[in-house]
Amino acid sequence: MSPTSTTSRISVELVPRSVESVRAETAQVAELLAGVDTINIPDLLKFELRSWQATDVAREAATRGDGTAYRTVPHLRAADVDPEAPLPMAEAARRAGEVLVVSGDDADYFASSTYPVDAVDVIRRIRAELPEVTVYAGLDPYRQAMTAEMRYLDRKLAAGASGIFTQPFFDTHLMSAWASVLPAGMQVWWGATSVTTTGAMGYWRRRNRVVFPSSFDASMPWQRDLARRIVDFARERGDNAYLMPVRAPLPDYLGGIL
Repeated sequence: MSPTSTTSRISVELVPRSVESVRAETAQVAELLAGVDTINIPDLLKFELRSWQATDVAREAATRGDGTAYRTVPHLRAADVDPEAPLPMAEAARRAGEVLVVSGDDADYFASSTYPVDAVDVIRRIRAELPEVTVYAGLDPYRQAMTAEMRYLDRKLAAGASGIFTQPFFDTHLMSAWASVLPAGMQVWWGATSVTTTGAMGYWRRRNRVVFPSSFDASMPWQRDLARRIVDFARERGDNAYLMPVRAPLPDYLGGIL
């Protein structure tokens, strides 16, 4: 399959700082990135706007070049889902048609409620209560050994996940190694993000246990080239890709790469 395959989907991940920021950044995506058809939005407790509310905003904010609305994928933090209460995002999830269930970063336990459930529990519940919604799981190539991560993935797939969003990669050789062990035919979203400072590199090393390749370069040209290579990798396999600008203006990081 050629790198120009039209079967692949490309998403941009937008931070839900506010309704206004989601509207403005979705409009930027529409202006700069003709190849993007999806917006995915994390659920971050430091912002009042929840991911599923933000995806409603994104679909209404701008249309693609063909006049259609963007497809949207809200992230759901498993530990925030009260097992005894109705799903607060049920109707929004139906409107989106797709969700990504993640464990989520550690919460401020004095300021927010969390529950003794994990991603597997929430995937199973959504599949039971919202069978029309496609559920994705997360895959983290750094947090534990490949065998342990694959066992965790098997549990998520058995619970009803249809595919995965990976943590961002910084090395296409590592991507190839993971691609060789993932189940055939599974929907995969390969991730890319911008890491442009030594402080950001330190964060990824400490928090996510990333080992950067010796060729890694924090310059924006190198970051843009990596994003292109990850998109090409996904398209060559008939997979999908998502691009996550972090502390980099969206035009600087993604303008013109698609």
